[in-house]
Amino acid sequence: MNGGTIRVEVAYGEPARQVLLVVDLPAGATLAEAIEASGIRGQFPEMEVAPDRVGIFGRKATLDQELRDGDRVEIYRPLLADPKESRRARAAK
Repeated sequence: MNGGTIRVEVAYGEPARQVLLVVDLPAGATLAEAIEASGIRGQFPEMEVAPDRVGIFGRKATLDQELRDGDRVEIYRPLLADPKESRRARAAK
């Protein structure tokens, strides 16, 4: 991209369907701006974007974090079960 724009990916998935969208944004754009610009909410109207369930390349991030060219923004779904509790239950059996 040229010096004034960046290209990022926005990813979200459900068990039956996953989406990866490419978005061009002005340099200095934030994670929240990438989500909005991607239009992903139109494809997943029930999706909730919580500040504690977003990341970049598998690492937690904040909605106001500035993106770099090539970043992959990930929107995470809430966990259905606490992994620690699941392990304890398996160990107890």
